[in-house]
Amino acid sequence: MEIESMEIDDLTQTFEEWIGFIHTLPLMSEEFWNSSLVEGKWTIRDIVCHIMCWDKYFYEEAIHKITTDKQITLKHLNFDEFNSNSIKFGRTITIDELIEKTIYYREHIIEDIRSLSEVNIQENYTDADGNIFNILQYLKDFIWHDQHHMNPIKEFQKELAI
Repeated sequence: MEIESMEIDDLTQTFEEWIGFIHTLPLMSEEFWNSSLVEGKWTIRDIVCHIMCWDKYFYEEAIHKITTDKQITLKHLNFDEFNSNSIKFGRTITIDELIEKTIYYREHIIEDIRSLSEVNIQENYTDADGNIFNILQYLKDFIWHDQHHMNPIKEFQKELAI
């Protein structure tokens, strides 16, 4: 296996860890889902919806467009506004719906990426703003983003077990 193929496999497997993590959360109570890790900050529900909405956005505007050979429509967004809207949306759906959507979008991103050739995965695409979009860099950035949110939730879970 070439180094690039191994990197792609490693990255998609690591990116997939979010799904396994989400599968552990339905066992938690509504109180857990509505808990803030730090007073005055986002709840666990907010965090999960925030990640799900980013997955949905990147799936619909970039990844799926690439797999269907269409121009990507990804644009630079106002992150604060996007995150605020994500949190508002998360409060309109049930936890079960949130879990279902979270898994759906992450699985579809991974399936689409795995369906691409190595050449397509390594290619630099141009987004709607004229910036470069690269799937490997996207995976690296969002793996970091997942860990940034997952690790504090895991610590919170451990604290609750005491």
